[in-house]
Amino acid sequence: MTVNSITTGRIQSAIAQASSRTGVDFSYLLGQAKLESGLNASARAGTSSASGLYQFIEQSWLAVVKKHGAENGMAWAADSIGQTGSGRYTVADGATRQSILALRNDPAAASLMAAEHASDNKSALEGTLGRTANGTDLYMAHFLGLGGAKKFLSAMQNNPDAGASALFPAAAGANRNIFYAANGQPRSLSQIYDRFAAKLDNASASAGVVPGAAATANYAAQALDVDGSTVITGTNQSAEDALSWATAAIGRFKGDTQVASASLLRPTPDTARLAYMMLARMGG
Repeated sequence: MTVNSITTGRIQSAIAQASSRTGVDFSYLLGQAKLESGLNASARAGTSSASGLYQFIEQSWLAVVKKHGAENGMAWAADSIGQTGSGRYTVADGATRQSILALRNDPAAASLMAAEHASDNKSALEGTLGRTANGTDLYMAHFLGLGGAKKFLSAMQNNPDAGASALFPAAAGANRNIFYAANGQPRSLSQIYDRFAAKLDNASASAGVVPGAAATANYAAQALDVDGSTVITGTNQSAEDALSWATAAIGRFKGDTQVASASLLRPTPDTARLAYMMLARMGG
């Protein structure tokens, strides 16, 4: 069995940072990661190319990095990704391609790209539905794709008791446990939606954190001891965790997204010291 050497604290801090940076709900991002990988940054699927906290398959990862990598400190990766006439994403250099795909197993990169992807879906869904999209709506887009989610949610608005399998026969065939009850009875659109909502809530709760803004603040408000040799957080996280947190703190307290993204994947002790001094000055 593969042991995940990346601590849960670092993973949750990365998710909190992605939530703060993009505005996507922390509880949703945490719940999605819990459902997809069990909060294991090294998780790999046995039946597809999916990998990482959010189980991105290779093409989906290349697509989101191409679109959002540059604005999140990964311009080298975004600039290396091309697209064929048929829409397939490619990277000319094999070693560079592997480096880009390996970012799926970096909590900061994976959380940011998942949040950016969710933000894109949120905007598209709200334009179709005429209402604010919630976490369950976003997970429907993750499960069925954006087009499928629009179809599902629009149909549910009009007739929540309609059978889902008739509208999505291919998805129902591949996911019988979702579209059918144990006795073989087809589930309605609203029943499937409610089950996903409950799964997200349970997944977030099982991680032992407070939902929403309180959770983001919980992982941001760590006290650092920086004496030139040690960096320790109030919850006994490692120095690596503390430095990851410090990067997030700069973006939140200074409002300087350029500084935060520039050092996103390479936090330094100076970053931690700056964040510490800023918090001390603010009385936090």
